[in-house]
Amino acid sequence: MELDLLNLLIVLFVAWGAGLLASRLGYPAVLGELLVGILLGPPLLGLLHGGEALAVLAEVGLLLMMLYIGMEIDPAELGRASKGGILAALGGFITPFVLCYLLVVYGAGLTPLAGVFVGVAAGVTSLATKSRILVDLQLLDTRVAHVMMAGALIADTLALVVFAGVIGVAEAGTISATELVIVAVKALAYFAVAAAFGLKVLPVVMRRIADLKAVGGPALFMALMLVMLLYAETAHLVGMHGILGAFLAGLFLRESVLGRTLSQELMHRVRDVSIGFLAPVFFVTAGFAVSLDVFRTDLALLIGLVGLATLGKVIGTALFYLPTGHGWREGTVIGFGMNGRGAVEIIVAQIALTMGLITAEVFSILVVMAMATTALVPLTLKWGVAWLRKRGELARS
Repeated sequence: MELDLLNLLIVLFVAWGAGLLASRLGYPAVLGELLVGILLGPPLLGLLHGGEALAVLAEVGLLLMMLYIGMEIDPAELGRASKGGILAALGGFITPFVLCYLLVVYGAGLTPLAGVFVGVAAGVTSLATKSRILVDLQLLDTRVAHVMMAGALIADTLALVVFAGVIGVAEAGTISATELVIVAVKALAYFAVAAAFGLKVLPVVMRRIADLKAVGGPALFMALMLVMLLYAETAHLVGMHGILGAFLAGLFLRESVLGRTLSQELMHRVRDVSIGFLAPVFFVTAGFAVSLDVFRTDLALLIGLVGLATLGKVIGTALFYLPTGHGWREGTVIGFGMNGRGAVEIIVAQIALTMGLITAEVFSILVVMAMATTALVPLTLKWGVAWLRKRGELARS
C-alpha cells in the first residue's frame, strides 16, 4: 500500500478551499468538502481518485471526528435539557424517521434495514449549521436557540444509539426475537463496562499521566489515541461499529471528568487533527462514492426523501413542541433550524454503504438530501425569525 502524496496534497487543498468557501457562505465546511469530492472526483471530472491508503486515512479521521463530537457533548447538559429541547428532539427525529422508512420499504421496495438506516439519516440534525447561523442572526440569547442546540445534541445522540443497535442486528445476520435480545444484552453490557471504566478508571489514569513531569503534550495525546482505539475495538468486538466506541471515549474525556485545563488541551489537539486534517479526507472521499445517475434513475425517490425529511423534521418538531405552551409558530421555526444534516448523516450512510446494507444509489440520495436540506436552513430560519419578531413572539431566555 503506497500513499499517493500528490493526490493527498490535492485532496487536502481542495477540501480546505471548499470548506472555507462554504463557511464564508454560512454553511458547514462538510458541505463544501462533499461537493468538491463529487465535482472533482469520479462522479464528474475524475481529477481526484481514492485508494487503499486514502481510505485508511479517512477511517482514522472518522474515528477522531467521532471522538471530538463526543468531547463536545456534555452528558450533564443532556440531563438538564429543557422540556422543549427534549420534545423538539423527539419530534424532529421520530417523524422523519418513520416517514422515510415507510417510503424506502413500502414505496421503493428496499429492505427494512435499509429503511432504518435512511430513517436514522433523515432524523439527525447538524449542530454546526445552527451554531453559525445563530451567531449571525444574534439569536444565542433566545429560547429558540437554546431549544435548537439542546434538541440537536439529543437527536444526534439518539441517532447514534439506534445506529448501534441496527449495526448489531446487521452483524448478527438475522432479526429474530432471540437475536434482538442478544444484541440488546451485549450493547447494555458494553455501555455499562465502558461507563464504569470511563468514570472510575480513565480520569485517574489520565491525570496520573498528565502529572508526570517528564511527560509532555505528545505523550498525553498518544494516551488519548490509545483510549479511543480501545473503546473502538471493544465496540467492534461486541458487534457494534467502532465509531460508537470513539464517541463514548469522547464523552468520558470531558472537563467534568478530567478538569478544565487538561480537557481543553486534549480537545484542541483532537479538533486540529480531525477537523483540520483527516475528517476532510473522509468527506471528500465520501463524495467519490456518489452516483449522479440517481437524478436520472431514482429522481422520484430522491425528491420524495428530501421532501419527507424536510417536512417531517419541521412538522414533527412543531407538533411535539406544542405541550410546552410556546405555540406552534415557535415550534415551526425550531423545526426550520433543526432541518440541516451534516457529519453524522454522512457517517451513517458511508458505513451502511461499506457494509452493503444500502446501495450506491441510496447512499447518493442521502448525500444529496444532506446537502439540499442544509442549504435550506439559513433561508428558512431567517424568514422564520423575522416572522416571530414581527409578531412579537421571539422570546429571550
